[in-house]
Amino acid sequence: MERPFAMLAVGAAVVASATALPPAATAAAGCRVDYAVASQWHGGFQANVKITNLGDAVGGWSLGFDFADAGQRVVQGWSATWSQSGNRVTARNASWNGSLATGGSASIGFTASNTGANPAPTRFTLNGVACDGDPGSPGDPVLDRVATAGRVQAGADALRFSWPGVYFEGRFRGTGIGVALDDPAADYEVQVDGRTAATLVTPAPGTHWVNGLADAEHTVRLVKRSESPWATSAFRGFVAAPGGAVLAKPAPRTRQVEFIGDSHTAGYGNLSTSRDCTGDQVNRTTDADRAFSALTARALGADYQVNAFSGRGMVRNYNGGEAGADYRTYYDRALLAVDGDVWPKPAGWRPQLVVVGLGINDFSTAVNPGEPWTPESLVTAYKTAYHGFLDKLRARYGNDTTIVVIATQMGNTTAFLDSTRQVVAERNSRGDARVRHWYQDNSGLDNAGCHWHPSARDHRLIAERLGAFIATLPLAW
Repeated sequence: MERPFAMLAVGAAVVASATALPPAATAAAGCRVDYAVASQWHGGFQANVKITNLGDAVGGWSLGFDFADAGQRVVQGWSATWSQSGNRVTARNASWNGSLATGGSASIGFTASNTGANPAPTRFTLNGVACDGDPGSPGDPVLDRVATAGRVQAGADALRFSWPGVYFEGRFRGTGIGVALDDPAADYEVQVDGRTAATLVTPAPGTHWVNGLADAEHTVRLVKRSESPWATSAFRGFVAAPGGAVLAKPAPRTRQVEFIGDSHTAGYGNLSTSRDCTGDQVNRTTDADRAFSALTARALGADYQVNAFSGRGMVRNYNGGEAGADYRTYYDRALLAVDGDVWPKPAGWRPQLVVVGLGINDFSTAVNPGEPWTPESLVTAYKTAYHGFLDKLRARYGNDTTIVVIATQMGNTTAFLDSTRQVVAERNSRGDARVRHWYQDNSGLDNAGCHWHPSARDHRLIAERLGAFIATLPLAW
């Protein structure tokens, strides 16, 4: 049974399990390197290097580059602390030239030995950011190095978002990765190479680090666990530890799935060990990444969205609360707290499967005195609104997308189950065979999460059952 979303209060604690690096690790948004061989002799050469910061001002820097496999070895250098591991060379600022304003530059140099040809170095990076002479595209530079299927508003400095389960994926080389994040309201997981490396609880503005990794290529994934529709989150990108580099972002997955729903879809309180939860406990124990929605999508090998909003219904919110602003009020938004916001759907987002689970809040409580419904008129309004919502999805994604309508019988009422079955039957009778109905069998669930919501164990069971049903559908993957 749903509970009012207002119970999800903002947690006061600010905790990050990842450690912070000194200012020298702050990433520039762009940089240029001018490299020139000043003189050359048999077995050696001298090179001058000019670093120009095209991004935000930095209080310290680390320049990295790769020699070709030509026996090139740094012998000594000046105006920086030089080191070399294999073909990778690192130069860290001296005490007097560490600050680089936007447009500022530093000139350094070295002498080196070589055993043959002397090709110029490659893969220059400044604080882990590739130096290609370009400060980034004006519209969405963060997206240049980050893959996401989530609903985000891309700006020049950050990706902003609100929905739960939004995730960002990247690749990097080196011994550490930083997550530049500003979110005083929500919780996150940082996953490296498929394993949870850190949990960030209402992270303060700044870069949060995972260090001590093997010096190799890695994958990184940042995922928003909890709900915070009253707030706007900001992600400013991944930052490689000194000596490493952020690599080209992963390619998008071919399969795409969108989940639309309420607290059950969001994983409300699914990690809780008690059904009795304060608002802060709900925040800390909600993990959208372990909800049946995300579990199902990952089992399918799909990119996905979890567009879920606790307490909201198709026409009526939990217990009749917050009348006039149901789920449909927010569906088109990326930033839930911004009235009139519209997510600029990219051309590449066209899910082959959309799963809709809205109705628990509409029907789980009796109509209260003063509400504009009778039990009968609520059913009529619900079915009419559902048809309108499915029309919206068809207009957005086309006729090839399969839409699965989820429903279950709750307590003593069958209104939810019967209404959705009727909606699907009517769609099918009109010739739309790609709208399908799935009855969520609640047998075996313990509902041990906050306020009798499904537990993490329950979500795994639901994901298995839903996955088995999806396997029977003629999807155009």
